[in-house]
Amino acid sequence: MKATTMPVNTLTLIGSAAAIMTAGAVALLNWTDGPKHSQARTPAAITVAAAPGLFSHAEPGEFLMNERPVPAPRKRVAISQPLEIMKYQVSLDEYERCVSLGACEAADAEGSGDVPVTGVSYLDAEAYARWYSEATGETWRLPTDEEWAHAASERFRSDIEPLEQDAQNPARAWLSSYQREVDLERKADPVPRSRGSFGVNSKGVADIAGNVWEWTSTCYARVTMAADGKAAETSIENCGVHVVEGFHRTYMSNFIRDGKSGGCAVGLPPDNLGFRLVRERPAAMTIADFQAQIRRLRREMFGA
Repeated sequence: MKATTMPVNTLTLIGSAAAIMTAGAVALLNWTDGPKHSQARTPAAITVAAAPGLFSHAEPGEFLMNERPVPAPRKRVAISQPLEIMKYQVSLDEYERCVSLGACEAADAEGSGDVPVTGVSYLDAEAYARWYSEATGETWRLPTDEEWAHAASERFRSDIEPLEQDAQNPARAWLSSYQREVDLERKADPVPRSRGSFGVNSKGVADIAGNVWEWTSTCYARVTMAADGKAAETSIENCGVHVVEGFHRTYMSNFIRDGKSGGCAVGLPPDNLGFRLVRERPAAMTIADFQAQIRRLRREMFGA
């Protein structure tokens, strides 16, 4: 009897693709649970997904017109995908796990247990993000200034705008910014509290209004504005200084661990410096991507 040859069809290829993907997933799980990662294993972070949205945002940096400071221009920012961000700031215990494995420098921190890690620089936060990504087999990073503002929701105040402007005397605007912050009655609050002490905002993110200010991945920029209010060609991006978000926006040199000790602070200095991370998820496979995978598998398996 002549053997019947089963035609190769889409369902057969889909089954092959599923088998390959399943094998890959098993291999990934085995690799994640292997010796390299077992020492670095850490509890999964609690995250929230901030829904996409559109909002008005003051651009970060220093803006000059005719060599004098002017208010930052505002722009409409669209967050087109859900933003998965840690509900809480990284804790001291979590950070010390990275330190114990030699991947992070010890923090200049106060307290113990479930308090946010403080006394950490931008460089420390980046080191932790690299370690945590390696430990979990996922991609974690600091949020951008825009992403942090989106997650902060209704309590984000951006820059402290001056009460008065004097084109001939920029110092008046600088001094009045300090006065405005004093008028807002912000009190010094240097001792970190347990996570969740400052409540949760409408997007489910905790302690946004707390006494730990957070590093972002956005670099400081100095921009020269044209007479029409648009950015001119002259601009300087300084990635040795990054945006820090909290009671308001400020700027700190990458190596600063204590906001009161220096850096490019605006207004009253931050009580503490800490951070939380954003998790990047792989993009969902589109129909076009799937069809391309099928064509690739067909070429590899059947040379057609």
